Amino acid sequence: MKKGNKFGIHRVIEPAGVLPQPANKLDNNMDEIFDNEILIDVKTLNIDSASFTQIEEQAGGDENKIAEIMLSIVEKQGKHRNPVTGSGGMLLGVVEKIGSALEGKIDLKPGDKIATLVSLSLTPLRIDEIKEIRKEVDQVDIDGKAILFESGVYAKIPDDMPEKLVLSALDVAGAPAQTAKLVKPGDTVFIIGAGGKSGMLCCYEAKKRAGVTGKVIGLTHSEKSTRRLQDLGFCDYVFAADATKPAEVMQKMEELTNGQMADITINNVNITDTEMTSILCTKNDGLVYFFSMATSFTKAALGAEGVGSDVTMIVGNGYTKGHAEITLQLLRESDKLRNIFEELYA
Repeated sequence: MKKGNKFGIHRVIEPAGVLPQPANKLDNNMDEIFDNEILIDVKTLNIDSASFTQIEEQAGGDENKIAEIMLSIVEKQGKHRNPVTGSGGMLLGVVEKIGSALEGKIDLKPGDKIATLVSLSLTPLRIDEIKEIRKEVDQVDIDGKAILFESGVYAKIPDDMPEKLVLSALDVAGAPAQTAKLVKPGDTVFIIGAGGKSGMLCCYEAKKRAGVTGKVIGLTHSEKSTRRLQDLGFCDYVFAADATKPAEVMQKMEELTNGQMADITINNVNITDTEMTSILCTKNDGLVYFFSMATSFTKAALGAEGVGSDVTMIVGNGYTKGHAEITLQLLRESDKLRNIFEELYA
């Protein structure tokens, strides 16, 4: 086997020398693998929410057009990086082959079911057939192959949960795990996009960390998601509003916090133009965690400057140590959370 680079630079076709994520095109030839690669027989792609929303809008909701767009992306790039959002997603598959340099050094063997915890925007991918598109959960069943690099993170599918449930949860594992690190007892936490996948996980984790002296406030986008989140009981207050209208949301937050605003705001939405809502609803010395891949960090930085806000802003890194274990444990801890995830995503 040919010797490969730890980060997968050997798969980059253009421009030469860059890492796989920013590369315009990757080598997705699966006939031969390098010595430090894992070949995966792909079963399901979990497209990240911002990316799938954009593709669905571009396709006018037509599943055939969604398939055409996805196939075109992979054909041009050798990976699934949405050219509009720049984001990807993750995959579920079965280990088919392990490079010679990794044999005996990792806890995988051919036949193991895994979910990759690195973005499709850097993963060499070949789609042979799109079998089913599940628009309600951003998942696409395919026949295809993918490569996981030596530096790539993955999780084995546990025996006590359905595969699709695990995939849905692990797709957003960074959000609740980062919430666990950031939220302290007594904090007021504002979660934008609280009714979605990452939002519900973050609400549960935030309430656990903030404790009885803290407060968790959830912003949703519809009556249905509002009722669902209220029924779950993870938030002290839930309200529906347009997150792209910062003045209106800020006024509501002033009412709910007696003008104190949030210590921490966590943005989980899949739409653009919610940066200023996050900033204005946060204390001047507070923290905003942008987990949303629809975030413009130019808008966030210049917007905070424009209103004289000294908030600390954190880029939504989808990885933090132990994030897969933390997220799956939440589903084991809370029957309510697991039941709603099984109902919506499994």
